[in-house]
Amino acid sequence: MHLNRVKNKKISLDDLRVNFSEIEPALTQKEAMDEANRCLYCYDAPCIQACPTGINIPSFIKKIASGNLKGSAKVIMEANPVGASCARVCPTEELCEGACVLNDASLPIMIGNLQRHATNWAIENNAQLFEAGQVNGKKVAIIGGGPAGLSSARELARLGYEVTIFEAKEKAGGLDTFGIVSFRLPQEISLWEVQQVENLGVTIHTNTKVGRDIQVEEIINNYDAVILAIGMSKVPMLGIEGEDAEGVYDAIEFVENTKTPPLDHQFVGKRIAVIGAGNTAIDAATCSVRLGAADVKMVYRRTEAEMTAYEFEYEFAKQDGVEFRWLTQPTKIIKDESGKVKALECVSMELGEPDESGRRRPVQVPNSTFTMEVDAVIKAIGQTRYTSLIEEFGLEHNWGVVKIDTETHQTSNPKVYAAGDVIFGDGQGDAMVVTAAQQGKLTAHAIHQKFIAENQVAIESR
Repeated sequence: MHLNRVKNKKISLDDLRVNFSEIEPALTQKEAMDEANRCLYCYDAPCIQACPTGINIPSFIKKIASGNLKGSAKVIMEANPVGASCARVCPTEELCEGACVLNDASLPIMIGNLQRHATNWAIENNAQLFEAGQVNGKKVAIIGGGPAGLSSARELARLGYEVTIFEAKEKAGGLDTFGIVSFRLPQEISLWEVQQVENLGVTIHTNTKVGRDIQVEEIINNYDAVILAIGMSKVPMLGIEGEDAEGVYDAIEFVENTKTPPLDHQFVGKRIAVIGAGNTAIDAATCSVRLGAADVKMVYRRTEAEMTAYEFEYEFAKQDGVEFRWLTQPTKIIKDESGKVKALECVSMELGEPDESGRRRPVQVPNSTFTMEVDAVIKAIGQTRYTSLIEEFGLEHNWGVVKIDTETHQTSNPKVYAAGDVIFGDGQGDAMVVTAAQQGKLTAHAIHQKFIAENQVAIESR
């Protein structure tokens, strides 16, 4: 797509909105058919093994080749309840496409684009792909309506459970709805996946915060099982002077604000510093460019080799003209007379011995202080945890990472399960949408197996 940049012309709000249109063009019917016919339909397909949700990739591609797009979408969504979103945001070159046998001969099959083609058909044709199961009399509460929560809900509804999701935001979908930039994942895609779940009879209470609008004890007492899928919270404080200046932003909130237009002109022509080098930092930087910023720098205290962003995200940011300042540590945000951001004071760093993460620890270079003039600072240095809510449930955790049985996703409270980002870290899980979806599925089936076992014991004891 063409990116409207600020040069010698005035930029309009319509220009900015165009900048947030989906960047990857959809395949035409012919392109999809040609690409599907390249697939070798491997018997022991490595692409399936590389997919965290185990989508039968040769099967859905073969259905595209035969013109059965509904069947193709059903194969995808059967394995991955947020498969339309994942078609856009999965690091496919590291997963399914990276495992494709054609990498050794030519180019891998465009699995992500074909997945998007099939699910686009389902969205455009308002297809309802699944039905609710026969009611079994059991009730499950899910706290959080993101990828893990939605996946759990979809599976449980198909197994006959009465499912209620409690979602703090005004719309369900979590990260997919609010936290991934629109030019990669338009909000309507995530909301279609939410609707697929609601159509199975799942009740979603939005604008409902557990601990405020409904109490933990009430949920525990009124449901047969509870799934904690609350994700993570806001970006932590930098802990430096001047952080209270006008023009300092939380990257999570910053990206979220671009998901629901109207946009405004406040970033046009501005100089932006993004602190961090993960995927959220990349999102904040590329959003800044699309909001008309004239100069965007990403500031990171380690080197390129230690950054946590995906390689394709890094390349995308470079193509957008984002500048990377490696081995740079912010030490102070300088304000002007009115309290607005004026500059960012930094020091140069060098890498020392590895820290607990295995990455080399950055160490300040003596007498290396310098200043860069900026108009806004965006913090993207990770996220805090909903520790207080976890503790209200009385669950064991390590700094907000809930401890689970890795087979069942059961927490220290046998009635409460957990999935998604709330269990990411401390050697548990992966911070990917597709992983959260798989965890949600596994949790739902673990609950189902528990109730089957309990029912069998009750029958045998009669």
